[in-house]
Amino acid sequence: MSTFLELGVPAQLASVLEASGKTEAFAIQRDTLPDSLAGRDVLGRGRTGSGKTIAFALPLIARLSGASAARRNPGQPRGLVLAPTRELATQIAATLIPLAEAVGLRVTTVFGGVSQRPQEQAFRNGVDIVVACPGRLEDLMKQGVVRLDRVEITVLDEADHMADLGFLPGVTRILAATPQGGQRMLFSATLDRGVDSLVRRFLRDEVRHEVDDESVPQGEMIHRVFVIDGTDEKTALVQRLASGTGRRILFTRTKHQAKKLAKQLTAAGIPAVDLHGNLAQGARERNLAAFGADVSKGGVRVLVATDVAARGVHVDDVELVVHVDPPVEHKAYLHRSGRTARAGAEGTVVTVTLEAQRRDVTDLLRKAHIAAPLEKVRADDARVVTLVGDTAAYVKPAPIVASTHAPQRPRGASGRGNGGGRPAAARGDGNRAPRGDGAHGDSARPAAGGGRRGGSRGRSYSTGSRG
Repeated sequence: MSTFLELGVPAQLASVLEASGKTEAFAIQRDTLPDSLAGRDVLGRGRTGSGKTIAFALPLIARLSGASAARRNPGQPRGLVLAPTRELATQIAATLIPLAEAVGLRVTTVFGGVSQRPQEQAFRNGVDIVVACPGRLEDLMKQGVVRLDRVEITVLDEADHMADLGFLPGVTRILAATPQGGQRMLFSATLDRGVDSLVRRFLRDEVRHEVDDESVPQGEMIHRVFVIDGTDEKTALVQRLASGTGRRILFTRTKHQAKKLAKQLTAAGIPAVDLHGNLAQGARERNLAAFGADVSKGGVRVLVATDVAARGVHVDDVELVVHVDPPVEHKAYLHRSGRTARAGAEGTVVTVTLEAQRRDVTDLLRKAHIAAPLEKVRADDARVVTLVGDTAAYVKPAPIVASTHAPQRPRGASGRGNGGGRPAAARGDGNRAPRGDGAHGDSARPAAGGGRRGGSRGRSYSTGSRG
């Protein structure tokens, strides 16, 4: 193993990593850093959890450090990181900020689903590095809020997912707006689809590094496939899998299913929160904070998510990933599964499938190069009970309080400046956030969980869907 100092990382940055317990480089970092620190264009592939973020964060910060404040111009960042989802942009920013602050650099995030004004203000104040989702960044470019003509180094993270989401046209326009002579790095778990077109057009004399799974520091990831007879048995099995004492992420195929399952689990005494594209930004952040928090301090053990979250949720000690609905594509299976067994930890991945899905799941695993026997089980099967281990204590769901309404006025009755019984929505409350049921609104609790959860009001990064 090589230390970061031995690889040429500046001492200030190596000290920041050392303070967080990172002293030796992972394979993707060890392979790419000598080239990226030297200013070469880099094309890097490594599985989720392999350390790609630090692999591009270090050369990005190192290149821009020095005359930071003196060279900072409003609306003209010098470093750009593109990410497909808000969750991933948030996680990248969380990694970048301690390193950037150590050398006097400013980082901001840009994505949709939140007010544009703070983002505009950040650019007016001057930033060095922007971590952005393509959609909102293009909007700000068209409005003249930001220009990319001073960008010295550009990073594309999860480039294959950019292609899957249809972002390539926007990414192409954004990259074309950066100087041709700048350094560019592209990192991804897979390098296929339209990624090659980006490489051919925008990378110059690039160095390619592909890190095999065997070289990634990870604990054992055990894959299991549980076959059940019908939907009732599936419901019971999923509830049993969710009932353990460790953190687990349950993946569903649709937003509606994620919301519904989180509510069902919470009602069954297993507090759960959901994460999907329909949630308001505040609810996303609170739910992620609740999932990452200690249970004794209001945290929850269960997160129910759609594939959107698979690209951005980096929470330590997730012991179990459950594919409640098997994904269609093998890449989605790998990215979902990558939420566990990260950086040396161990984890289990369970795919729940109906008899009618046997052939599809077998084909999915074959494409993902995963060998796992299909096991016919019931929720009370000894194999399931053994896998789950100790069961978490039952948590009584918060009571549903019926809302009380004032007596309805007769039609046409006067209403103290209310426009003669005009609906409340017409009172100038158009900017008030909807109350909703906690899943779509912006209340002070996680969307689907029971009880108030802690959440940080620190820097406003973000999480989630398309920018």
